[in-house]
Amino acid sequence: MELSSAQKTSLVFLGAFLTAGIVLSTIVFPFWNLIREDVYEEVIILTNDDGVCYVETRDTIPKIIENCTLKSGDAATIKFGKDLAWATIVEP
Repeated sequence: MELSSAQKTSLVFLGAFLTAGIVLSTIVFPFWNLIREDVYEEVIILTNDDGVCYVETRDTIPKIIENCTLKSGDAATIKFGKDLAWATIVEP
């Protein structure tokens, strides 16, 4: 089967497009950047606003904890993804 000039050109562009996609996905935006490490930290609940608690952590990013039953001043251990603004309370 003989390919025409237009088909050969299409295959070259398709190959270049796939190669560029692979390079971009592995070098510029690696998949493992989507997977954040879990951080555990002992914190004090600053406020509880109708079930939404706010805490301050060492990374200086305030964390939001939904469905929170703790009161202001209570100590808790939280788990959050590195550099994310939401967290969950870890039960002992």
